[in-house]
Amino acid sequence: MKDQYQETTKVFGALSDERRVRILELLKGGEECACLLLEQLDMAQSSLSYHMKILCESGLVDSRQEGKWTYYKISKSGSRRALRMLEDLTKTEKTGTISRCCN
Repeated sequence: MKDQYQETTKVFGALSDERRVRILELLKGGEECACLLLEQLDMAQSSLSYHMKILCESGLVDSRQEGKWTYYKISKSGSRRALRMLEDLTKTEKTGTISRCCN
């Protein structure tokens, strides 16, 4: 169970930074080269690398190397996994009983 919480925290932690959300927004149109992401974002190359590492480790983004450039795209399987995590985390389970609190 602890591993499940760590995995969920990793995914939603990756989404907790507005720069990473902006990166995902840019990747919605398809695969992008790191050089093009740098042009569209106001951040240093080292900062982009840091954020891409977090997004890739969370499973939300896939990367591939071509020559000296890295290309990134949203991971379809990672996206589906994140949706399942959110659904599992927020679904309510009706038990048909009244809360035991304050009775």
